[in-house]
Amino acid sequence: MADLKIIYEHDVLADTSLLEASWLGSPTFIFIPDKRNSSSTWLDHIVESIAPEFSRDFFGILTSGSTGEPKLILGKKVHSERLVRLLHKFQDSNSVSETVCILPLTYSYAFINQWLWAYIFKRRLRVTLGFREPDNLQKSLSRARNAMLCMVGGQIPLLRKYFPEAVFPGIIRLHFAGDRFPQEQLELLHQSFPNARIYNNYGCAEAMPRLTLRRAEDSFQADHIGYALPGIEMIADNEKRLLFRSPYGAVAYINDAGFHTIRPDEWIPSGDLGEPLDDGGWRLLGRATVVFKRYGEKISPPQLLATVKCNWHGEDSFYKEVDQSGEDACILVLSPRPDTQEVRRVLMGFRDNYTRPHWPLRIESLEQIPLLPNGKTDILGLAKAQGKQIHWRQRI
Repeated sequence: MADLKIIYEHDVLADTSLLEASWLGSPTFIFIPDKRNSSSTWLDHIVESIAPEFSRDFFGILTSGSTGEPKLILGKKVHSERLVRLLHKFQDSNSVSETVCILPLTYSYAFINQWLWAYIFKRRLRVTLGFREPDNLQKSLSRARNAMLCMVGGQIPLLRKYFPEAVFPGIIRLHFAGDRFPQEQLELLHQSFPNARIYNNYGCAEAMPRLTLRRAEDSFQADHIGYALPGIEMIADNEKRLLFRSPYGAVAYINDAGFHTIRPDEWIPSGDLGEPLDDGGWRLLGRATVVFKRYGEKISPPQLLATVKCNWHGEDSFYKEVDQSGEDACILVLSPRPDTQEVRRVLMGFRDNYTRPHWPLRIESLEQIPLLPNGKTDILGLAKAQGKQIHWRQRI
């Protein structure tokens, strides 16, 4: 496609004006991360698959590929601008004068909520390499004034590790998305960011990227993802799969199966399971790909993690495995290494709240849980990680 423009993450890190020029220009541009779960040959094939009618006034972002099946998502520039103006209002961002980026700008959450917001509202953008350069990050956070920060829950252990006593009063808006909301960590977050109003944001790449929003204090439940933004419709089908229609969402996507146009009236799967709440909000039950049945009982690893977090204050995650009976099971990984008493407390949490099929097949530990560039847990890498220590094994 002759008019198509491709820009790479490392070039934007060297000169963020490349994004502004690409956004102002008519040709569709594709923003490519330096680290991606796809080859150049795959990317060339995907780009060549873009239909000619999408050659101008659109932009494309690659999903993280955490499922092992990356795809290119296309959005319309004018739709995303409308979403940013809506978020500015509902996130009460008038008093925010700058934003500190600790996530890759190729991540749709950071691209829309931070770069595009800063561009539209003429606010300062502080781009960092996040926890890859903790000293520089601490300087940026310390120098920030009336600033917005966007994180994922998987970065909180890094916050504790590198800045255990640091306080950043210049952060007045703190947003979480892309992972389970860290409801149990609010006390720590208020200590580190005493002036921050904290929000739980929910969405997906196809939503480009926002569907719901809630302030942290509006619920005590981490799985309460808030309320659909104006103009966005959400439903749960008979299998509790979350579907949505959004005037701000993606208009097309391209994967190994080819090019797919998204119709305005089409219900799009978010990839998650959920259910409506009596207060008009939504409860997230977990990724559709991670919720499974074990000995006839439905197992939701995100709900199990809520129990783990009540008894363990380090990092934690699950990956799936098949047991000797051919049943799906989950493996709990803790980090850093727990002692015997800590493992016992975690086990007591399972025993007090769940029948045995819900318990993990094993409890393992790693010195550090692997993360993707966007800060989410690398589930594929976690399953393959070397050096895991086994602390407990279920005999079933």
